[in-house]
Amino acid sequence: MSVLQRLEKQLEGLFEGTFNKMFKGVVHPVEIASAMQREAETHKAVLAGGRVLVPNRYVIDLSPPDHDRLAPYAAALAQELAQSQAEFIGENGWTVYGDVIVEIERGEGLDTGMFRVTAEVAALNEGMDQPVSGGGYGPAQQQAPTGPVLVTADGRQFTVAHGATIIGRGEQAQIRLPDVGISRRHVRVDFDGRQVSVTDLGSTNGTLVNGQRIATVSMQPGDVIQIGTTSLTLQAG
Repeated sequence: MSVLQRLEKQLEGLFEGTFNKMFKGVVHPVEIASAMQREAETHKAVLAGGRVLVPNRYVIDLSPPDHDRLAPYAAALAQELAQSQAEFIGENGWTVYGDVIVEIERGEGLDTGMFRVTAEVAALNEGMDQPVSGGGYGPAQQQAPTGPVLVTADGRQFTVAHGATIIGRGEQAQIRLPDVGISRRHVRVDFDGRQVSVTDLGSTNGTLVNGQRIATVSMQPGDVIQIGTTSLTLQAG
């Protein structure tokens, strides 16, 4: 079953018997999702290490009549579209910064049944690749090592702070990684001044250390954490 087929099935379940009635005569969510996929394809950018970055923020402008009709369902629809786009991005092995976000807005001047999709890379947190003017992407910012550091395959460095550090894709993580295979709160790294340990936080895809799936384990310099498609090598500061 394709991503678009799954989206339609999920929407049918969400809105039960009202799905066909709700979207009859107005723009269909699958058409919007297909346009979002094309936007991701169009705006691909290759980062260091061969990773492919695509937009994570999508703004959907609907015609005033369509927007007014779908307004009561806009939040639920936006959430389903975001989930569908995240699945599409993940299946292609692409990278995004943080979560996929969809916003549905009123597009003045659009005729009924018409819509417009714009896509962009949302503002990023410190310590991640930052976009520069002209549409390119600058080199990864690196934190000055003051203790143990985790180093990605493409050379990004993240200092392991004293205490607990959450690594994940969501806003609550201290180290945010642009990898859709990583959960919002994926792992916790603990450092007591001498020993580093890593604990999986019930992530969807699990955590590997040196190729072995773990729940919690102590680490030594040279050990490699694998989460999603991202590897992090522990090095002494």
